[in-house]
Amino acid sequence: MSTFTVTVDLPHPPPDLFRFLAEPRNRPLWQASLKTVSDIDQGEPRPGMQWRDVTKVGIKPSMELTELVPFRLIAETGTWHGVDGLLTLRFLKTGQGTRVTAEGRLIGHGPFALAAAVSGRWAPETIRKDLLRASDVLTERRASRG
Repeated sequence: MSTFTVTVDLPHPPPDLFRFLAEPRNRPLWQASLKTVSDIDQGEPRPGMQWRDVTKVGIKPSMELTELVPFRLIAETGTWHGVDGLLTLRFLKTGQGTRVTAEGRLIGHGPFALAAAVSGRWAPETIRKDLLRASDVLTERRASRG
């Protein structure tokens, strides 16, 4: 098992970040590892919503939103063969925008234990870069609206 925590300050209000990050359809815009998402449940993001991430290397974990507290918390799980992932994003309003804290855990079962441990070492930096990319996308959207 591998656990991690990453905190990033971003120049956007909590509602904007929360809405953007909670929507599975936006994930390929900000997650570097994703090619697309598929099999997305209909409707707005909500606890129990499921989809499948399709990564650039062909891994397709099943994903589920497990908790949404508007503008404060997003929690999700992902499962792929012998690896389970848990991720919680916490949003805190700051004077300049939002502090996002990502807390995660990767659990590998049987022969997948080593893969989970190795992935857990890369996870903090990967998530930090992905959150910065999400911020860039929101900045570009704001600029294009004038």
